[in-house]
Amino acid sequence: MRRRAELYYQQLDALEVLRQQVRRDLLAESRKHNATKLLRQIPLIGPIRAALLIALIQTPHRFRSKRQLWAYSGLAIRTQGSAQYTYAGGQLQSSKKSAMLRGLNENHNHDLKAIFKSAATRATSCAGPFQDFYQALLAQGMQPSMARLTLARKMAAITLILWKKGARFDAGHLKRQAA
Repeated sequence: MRRRAELYYQQLDALEVLRQQVRRDLLAESRKHNATKLLRQIPLIGPIRAALLIALIQTPHRFRSKRQLWAYSGLAIRTQGSAQYTYAGGQLQSSKKSAMLRGLNENHNHDLKAIFKSAATRATSCAGPFQDFYQALLAQGMQPSMARLTLARKMAAITLILWKKGARFDAGHLKRQAA
């Protein structure tokens, strides 16, 4: 048993050296992209998160709107309705019933979702514009889990705006809008 533990610790030591080397290579490669400077303006998007966003999204022009990025990131709310249309008086009419919410979409990029969710979770405990936004949501009576999801979606939308337009981060982007 002791020998097996020693082997595991040797493997762990070797992997730690490899992890540091890969981290340096990732950061060196991300510095070659202009988007790194744009994304690093966003609070809580550090060098690693910026590099991962560049690697996973590749180009912001893949997404026509923030809703497409939310769906790709697993932050879109999935709705389901079986009665969108009804027959009334022999004619097909749109139903008055609203679609039922069924949670977040399941087919998504898990790494991208982890980036935005972890940044939103971290933002709830770090002072700054994102924490103020989060506290405002809680003050309006929103549940903490929904407020974190809203914050993650807001961070994704800001990421897309800055990257597409080459703009600078402005806390004014955090204004509450209809999602």
